[in-house]
Amino acid sequence: LSIRRQRQMCIRDSSYCKKIPVCVRYEVEGKEIDFFPMGDELNEAKPVYEYVDGWNCDISGCRKFSDLPVKAQEYVKAIEAAVGCPIKYVSVGAGRDEYIER
Repeated sequence: LSIRRQRQMCIRDSSYCKKIPVCVRYEVEGKEIDFFPMGDELNEAKPVYEYVDGWNCDISGCRKFSDLPVKAQEYVKAIEAAVGCPIKYVSVGAGRDEYIER
């Protein structure tokens, strides 16, 4: 199942990471591919990461997207663009009510 077929997704809080790794491709047998490997390719696949800036602050009190730091908003929008589907939920903590619904 390709993530591009999904209608929505959620991401979790990465508040205190200075850099956040984002897997953008996989390397299989020396070649880079831009889809999730299946079957035997999966055993050989190595993720290729790009890093985005973190926001290094507590966002657990945020309940609206506009409450998030600009870097966090940019991160969410970049993932949406990369996967081609909207992010419906953003986790801002471990509690049941610590999330943003967009």
